[in-house]
Amino acid sequence: MKTRQDLLIAAAEVFCEKGYEAASTVEIFQRAGVTKGALYFHFKSKNDLALGVLAEAVTTEGVAPQLFKLQEWIDAALALAYRLPREPVLRAALLLQLDPQFRAMFGTQPWKDWIDLTAQFLEEAKGAGELLAHIDPQRASRVLVSSWAGLQAVIEGVPSDRDLEEEVSYMLDMILPSIAVPAILRKLDITPGRGSRVFGESGFVGTPRSFRDLREARTQEKADGR
Repeated sequence: MKTRQDLLIAAAEVFCEKGYEAASTVEIFQRAGVTKGALYFHFKSKNDLALGVLAEAVTTEGVAPQLFKLQEWIDAALALAYRLPREPVLRAALLLQLDPQFRAMFGTQPWKDWIDLTAQFLEEAKGAGELLAHIDPQRASRVLVSSWAGLQAVIEGVPSDRDLEEEVSYMLDMILPSIAVPAILRKLDITPGRGSRVFGESGFVGTPRSFRDLREARTQEKADGR
């Protein structure tokens, strides 16, 4: 598995630097420090490598259960904001999805998965009385995901003295009053730096699971009554 992960990281770095079209498998396996045969043992083509990167795009690894479901989603959003500049695979997955040519070839499944995952959090939050009565979790999830991704896209093109965590925290400060019950809103922590704290406290080390793995785990937890 280490060789496979080394290849994904190398591919992600090259995709970030050169874009999908200009990236070559030769540069990828050389950067990974493996042979051409090792690359093709794990991945059939550059397309396959890109799909491998995308499969790791949607993750809540490192985020622990919280008293409020809204806080769990906030932690996922802030932890991702902390991790994305530091983890090439996550950053490449986002950049690839912002590329119109790439989307035309591979579709937009990660965006759909992020929207579905966010909607799950929001549906559970609404069921727990944390959201205002008129909020539609599915529609709200599209707005939240679009806002988060839009922030990252702008930061890529227009550098700021504020990092992504700070920008996402400010976004949440503006959006959450429109969807959260006031009594819950006062108890939510959206401060910059929370993402790094919750991720660091989790002690997580490893490869993010795919959204499908996460969905199966959450379904099993519900079946087990956890």
